[in-house]
Amino acid sequence: MESRFNLLDSTTAAKFVKRFYNASLALDQSTLPKPLRELVELRVSQINGCGFCTDLHTKEAAAAGESSVRLNLVAAWRESTVFTEAERAALALAEEGTRLGDAHRGVSDETWTEARKHYDDDQIGALVCVVAMINASTRMNVIVRNPGGSYEPGMFAALIQD
Repeated sequence: MESRFNLLDSTTAAKFVKRFYNASLALDQSTLPKPLRELVELRVSQINGCGFCTDLHTKEAAAAGESSVRLNLVAAWRESTVFTEAERAALALAEEGTRLGDAHRGVSDETWTEARKHYDDDQIGALVCVVAMINASTRMNVIVRNPGGSYEPGMFAALIQD
């Protein structure tokens, strides 16, 4: 599979991607654990069929210390015993926040209540932003057919604005 288009070849898209990436750096300063963010981003990437983002977040999660067993079971987290109740709440929120058109109601009150049991205001705010940002990222990559397989952890560090 070849990419249709490199977004960094467009002056406007390159500016946007750089700012988008830099905006995501605020999430690194949140109290939401990086391994959890990576699991959420991986699950959303899987749902949206984004090979590039699935590759990226699998590798970043592994680099953050995530086990191969848990990475392999993210797609079947409901039928797995390796995720905590808090992780399950975050994954449910991510799925419902991704499948907005499927549920016709957005995130259910039940899912929101469960997530609020486990996450404080800063963490829930960060979780909402993570879900929104990875959904935007996957859509950009799916539109241009950016394939998975070539990502190396940390390769976007050059996008950081001074």
